Amino acid sequence: MLLPPPNWLAQAPLEPLRLGWLADAGIEVAILRLDRIDPLISGNKWFKLVEHLKAAERAGAEGIISLGGAHSNHLHALAAAGKRLGFKTVGLLRGHPQDTPTVRDLQTFGMQLHWLGYAGYRARHEAGFWVPWQGQFPTLHAVPEGGGGLAGALGCAAIRQQAEEQLAKLGWNDFDAWWLACGTGTTLAGLALAEQGKRVVYGALAVPDDHGVAPNIESILAHATEPAADYQLIDASRGGFAKVDQALLTFIDQTEQTSGIPLEPLYTGKALLALKQHVESGEFAVGTRLVFAHTGGLQGRRGFAAM
Repeated sequence: MLLPPPNWLAQAPLEPLRLGWLADAGIEVAILRLDRIDPLISGNKWFKLVEHLKAAERAGAEGIISLGGAHSNHLHALAAAGKRLGFKTVGLLRGHPQDTPTVRDLQTFGMQLHWLGYAGYRARHEAGFWVPWQGQFPTLHAVPEGGGGLAGALGCAAIRQQAEEQLAKLGWNDFDAWWLACGTGTTLAGLALAEQGKRVVYGALAVPDDHGVAPNIESILAHATEPAADYQLIDASRGGFAKVDQALLTFIDQTEQTSGIPLEPLYTGKALLALKQHVESGEFAVGTRLVFAHTGGLQGRRGFAAM
């Protein structure tokens, strides 16, 4: 069995985000704490995995094979789920063997690792890439990088329900838009499908435009049967993937001290700083209500601290 019992994860709390720059602008933001659903399988990663696991279960697979880097939140969540639920996991990793906190966890969780080099990893989108791996691991179900694709997006549709079920405790009857970090765009696509045009979904790009997030989102939406919601992509990459500067680090430190909410510099920190810049530039009208999805990834802070 690859699937857990129903309702095995805690609901993500929806909390008011009280920061001076929001109050000054008359904007209300609630933060959906996906980082708190589970100590290891946290953030948006479980939502992206669940439909892939259902597909693997239907196919009679014994486990999952997928891809990621040496700090991959996706592989970390997958390996943890495999250990907890008792299914086999194999990770195909970018680059050459590295010793990072994430890699050590993958090994502890029992994931079998294969390092592809950089050229080998770039070939992941080529036709026939999976053929030799499926020959080597015929009982495993292949999942795209980051848990992406339409299956990953459909799993993320449940994030909408998590927020809507808790609006009353904030005294809200509705909200205007979503704001979240984008690495592949899968979670944004899932929310866009779930919203079907009711609310705008803003995606703060943690990667440069040439990483193909926009085409990935359009590809997912094109294969879905539901009409797509309105969405917008905002460059929050700070000049490149994993690019971090002192202004970002200072912002994260100040925000954590003020709010008590942990952030990390590659996704959630960049996304929240981009929101601040949009709010201060007057992009949102007074009285706008937003839900900021905290997509987790906090385990990756360890690798960043070690750099």
